[in-house]
This record gives sequence, C-alpha cells and structure tokens, in this order.
Amino acid sequence: MSQRLLHACYRVQDLDASLKFYTEVFDFEINRRRDFPDDGFDLVYLQLPGDNFELELTYNYGEGPYEIGNGFSHLAISVEDLEDAHQKCLDSGYKTTDLKGLPGSEPTYFFVTDPDGYRLEVMRDKYAS
Repeated sequence: MSQRLLHACYRVQDLDASLKFYTEVFDFEINRRRDFPDDGFDLVYLQLPGDNFELELTYNYGEGPYEIGNGFSHLAISVEDLEDAHQKCLDSGYKTTDLKGLPGSEPTYFFVTDPDGYRLEVMRDKYAS
C-alpha cells in the first residue's frame, strides 16, 4: 500500500500576517488558494520549492484567536545555512530562540514562532533526518 503525507493545517487569525511570515522569513510559496466567502473561510496551501508537502493555512472569518494545545509541539524545516536563517529570524522580530543542540552536541537547530503562536523548528540540513 502506497502512502504519503500530504499536508498539515494551521488555523490562523490573520491570514496576511501568516503569509508574510512563511513567504518572507522562509521560502514558502503559495501553491494554491481557495476562497469560500459564502461559507466564511479561505484556504491557502504553501510549499517549499522542490517539496511536495503542503502547509495549509485556514482562515475562518471572525474566529480566533485559537488555543494551541499542549500535545502539539511544532513542524520542522531544514536549511543549508542555520546561522543565516537564525539571523534572518532574529532580524524579522518574530520570537526566536538561541541556537540549540542536543546534550553534548554542537548547535543544530532553533525555534521561531509564527504570528499565531505555532512553533517552527529550523534545523541544519545535514541533521534533519
């Protein structure tokens, strides 16, 4: 049986702010957008170049802010230049942690928080497996 992971969905309070975060701080591109004004919601699907996995941003008109439960932690993205990505996140003004590493190892990741409070783990490419 062939299977593959298709997408993850985040419900967002401010679609424009979320799109700015994912497309300006990272290289996400809008793959497709579907607006349903009569039904009160819009869907935007983002992808990284060369990747098939999508991040679905769902904007429900007049809803939010949403509560992020304590069972979900984060999504992860790999980057070639961790230090450059870290500096870009710091410069962007979004909540960004220091560079981190597993106990006894060099720094290989950090976390940045999007406008809705979802965390994205940014990992050095060679450690992303």
